[in-house]
Amino acid sequence: MTDDRRTGSGATGGVGVADTAAAPGMSRFDAIYDRPDPRAYFRALGPLGYRTPGHAQRIFRRLRTALSPGTSEPLTVLDLCCSYGINAALLNHEVTLDELYRRYTSREAAAMTGDQLASWDREFFGARRRRDHVRVIGLDRAPRAVAYGRAVGLLAEGFAEDLEVAPPSPELCEAVRDVRLITVTGGAGFLSRRTFRPLLCAARGPVWVAAFVLRTSAYEDIADCLAAFGLATERSGTTFPQRRFTDDAERRYAVDTVTAAGLDPSGKEGAGSFHTVLHLSRPTSDVVMIPLDTLVP
Repeated sequence: MTDDRRTGSGATGGVGVADTAAAPGMSRFDAIYDRPDPRAYFRALGPLGYRTPGHAQRIFRRLRTALSPGTSEPLTVLDLCCSYGINAALLNHEVTLDELYRRYTSREAAAMTGDQLASWDREFFGARRRRDHVRVIGLDRAPRAVAYGRAVGLLAEGFAEDLEVAPPSPELCEAVRDVRLITVTGGAGFLSRRTFRPLLCAARGPVWVAAFVLRTSAYEDIADCLAAFGLATERSGTTFPQRRFTDDAERRYAVDTVTAAGLDPSGKEGAGSFHTVLHLSRPTSDVVMIPLDTLVP
């Protein structure tokens, strides 16, 4: 079930924190974020049960269908904080998150060189490409992760830029002109209008923004920015478990933070895991025509 709560100017919402970076009180995963390939990423996050890309897979596929019903032209998606192209892998290929965990933590993968792994991945994903694939552009401040996503064919284009500290390059602005969907599954807590405003200015047509964000901070800054472009933000009533806490300090941080925000941690942070809420921002006409509960299982 979902509800019809919306965020905009003066409203309240949820927020996200990067899956591999950390807010104060959260464990840091810097060492796995910009490696030459994703093996360390999956080895570190697997034992913690990191699930957000898996939740996003089925919802992003529904959004893709809603945005391009009956058209043959591939939809263009911009994945923010794209890392190694994991969301693109799950969106465009017959593969699950659990399969990726098994693949990258296997003995076979561990024995490979980086070049061998990339070749293995190109063959693997090439054979599982869906007929309804979309064109995914990746944006992340981690250059080696972005380069891997491009090298194995997951990202049609990739940009290692941080729009929080510098304006987008002309090449990035040109690449996002035809973007219809912007996705975020990790990192929203480190993003602001400084990232979203130039991207929406560069896009030629109406854009949907789908962000899975943790419940530990506020989303108003981004929602207000999107509202200025005519996008109304709705929140899912359902929450989605992100990962288990690394220690009791993380649990205390999460429970205290959501409680201070007026949220109930029972059965969620109180039960041992971070939880996310989906924020979906769309033109008002689309909100009316396509109810949120038809897009979020």
